[in-house]
Amino acid sequence: MLGSNIETPKIAILGGGIGGLAAAAFLGRAGLRSTVYEQAPVLKEVGAGLVVAPNAARLLRRLGVMEVLLRGAVQLDVGWEFRRWQDGTVLSAEDLAADCERLYGEHTYTVHRAELLEVIRSAVPEETVRLGKRCTALDLGGERPSLRFADGEVVEADIVIGADGVHSVVRGAIAEPRPAAFSGLCAFRALVPGDRAPSFARRNAQTLWIGPNHHLVHYPISAGRFVNLVAFAPAGEDLVESWTAQATIEEFLLEFDGWDPRLVDLIRAAGTPGRWALLDRAPLPGWSRGPVTLLGDAAHPMFPFFAQGAAQAIEDAAVLSRCLAEGLADPARALRRYEALRLPRTTRLQAVSHARSDVNHLPDGPEQRARDASFTENDPLVANGWIYEYDPDVAMAAETARG
Repeated sequence: MLGSNIETPKIAILGGGIGGLAAAAFLGRAGLRSTVYEQAPVLKEVGAGLVVAPNAARLLRRLGVMEVLLRGAVQLDVGWEFRRWQDGTVLSAEDLAADCERLYGEHTYTVHRAELLEVIRSAVPEETVRLGKRCTALDLGGERPSLRFADGEVVEADIVIGADGVHSVVRGAIAEPRPAAFSGLCAFRALVPGDRAPSFARRNAQTLWIGPNHHLVHYPISAGRFVNLVAFAPAGEDLVESWTAQATIEEFLLEFDGWDPRLVDLIRAAGTPGRWALLDRAPLPGWSRGPVTLLGDAAHPMFPFFAQGAAQAIEDAAVLSRCLAEGLADPARALRRYEALRLPRTTRLQAVSHARSDVNHLPDGPEQRARDASFTENDPLVANGWIYEYDPDVAMAAETARG
């Protein structure tokens, strides 16, 4: 908690998604008040499901919201279940029920994005969030950062946190422009009502079907009321980067023509799928300027192949709040510390997430057979321990010990 002799700064958070609300929640826990400015007229999260791995789960527990999370979350018994595209042969699977908590102190869950947003919102006072506030400009020319909104309001703040996503206004104002490159991939997402899903997809399992130039992931969410589908395929040049763009079931099915009939049946049972382009963004060399910084996708957008986008935003929020609480006398220095603590880890995750698409999408042949054989030799739950064991408090204690 803050000492009484330190004046509480005015902290503005742009973006009321998972990262922005997590920042407000952790700041509040550290004794710092903030205001979240969200452009949408109602607080909601688009998209479908996501994985809450142990590194995110332990931070949600620290916020005191695990009980709320468990009302709708599904605890996974099986994860990293890789299946061959043509016939569903299981190449490998991890027993999460037996091993996850033993290794990392937490289970792995799946949840609808909107439900996770509500879980985190439960730790944030209602008056903290201002809706319908679309920021159009960030001015750094005055004594304090100044935010201009579409409705004409101008707000000055002592500290600005840009949690405003991949098209971040804050990022554009403080970081060197780095245009996104076309990745050549698109993603489909859809929800299948649980009562329409085949039994293999209703299991408490995260399953990845991998094949030439494509892969598809499914797992149950919302206490089993839905099965979440997300699939990746080659993209055309006319796609947009938008969670709200739609495709048709026929387009979705065409991409997976010839795959295991059980998977085709699962796709047929889905509602109208979304479809959006995956754009490729090189890691930033830095994301803070004076009393202004970035968080989550605004700082380090990454391909979703390790299911860590939301988790990294939550980690950012936890580290940022501690850096500010411990360094209020010099906010700019506190933000530089936050960046130094977080940038190497998120850059590494951006790199491994990027590389995973090549591994998953190998055409049938010698490389594919070698990859499939390697699944029996590697334990992804252990191999990715550097992701799941991470604890901000431990990382910051290690930094302090190093001096």
